[in-house]
Amino acid sequence: MVEEVEKSSDDQRTKDAAINATKHKGLCSSDGEEEDQRPTKESAGENVADHTLTAKDNTLKRHPLEHSWTFWFDNPSAKSKQVAWGNSIRPIYTFSTVEEFWSLYNNLHRPSRLTAGADLHCFKNGIEPKWEDPVCAPGGKWTMTFPKSKSDTCWLYTLLAMIGEQFDYGDEICGAVVNVRSRQEKIALWTKTAANEAAQMSIGRQWKEFLDYNDVIGFIFHEDAKKLDRGAKNKYST
Repeated sequence: MVEEVEKSSDDQRTKDAAINATKHKGLCSSDGEEEDQRPTKESAGENVADHTLTAKDNTLKRHPLEHSWTFWFDNPSAKSKQVAWGNSIRPIYTFSTVEEFWSLYNNLHRPSRLTAGADLHCFKNGIEPKWEDPVCAPGGKWTMTFPKSKSDTCWLYTLLAMIGEQFDYGDEICGAVVNVRSRQEKIALWTKTAANEAAQMSIGRQWKEFLDYNDVIGFIFHEDAKKLDRGAKNKYST
């Protein structure tokens, strides 16, 4: 089981901040209760999982990440009010250490417990999860599809692979989003230079390997998605 976060005043403030930032948006677990198990060492991002909070780690030092990351939430109730696309997306919390990540993650609902229509994003700090963002605009995304309520583990492993810098072309990674719908769930990995085929193919193959995902996945350019919406075709596949 995930080791219980120490009740030191420092970490409790981090945990409380995560709870307060997400409670009103339907993202937070009740009473900050942890919901599932920490992945094994064999999972993607094992260097992150290795540093999950222990009493010793908590009292001695923090483990900074190479980048800071921000969780964003697109509330389905806000989207139903017919606001312009992207206007309902709100930043939730930014973290920059391993300890902050686990304190926050342990207090967020897993995708299987989010309302249908919700989108939960995790992007490098400073990059907004929108096609219009100048970093995202020339990029694209790889997408995996899962049966309803079956994406929880792969979502966690995707996060660990990203923040643990497991990809050979890690600088290409913008972030990831899990889309929860009534019949299925999707996880998309956004990258910043769609035209760099070598980088995109490497990222797609490594992502499948980290998650032990066997189905074919496709890569769509954001530019095509903006013009053609659901008519956009995959440019790469693996």
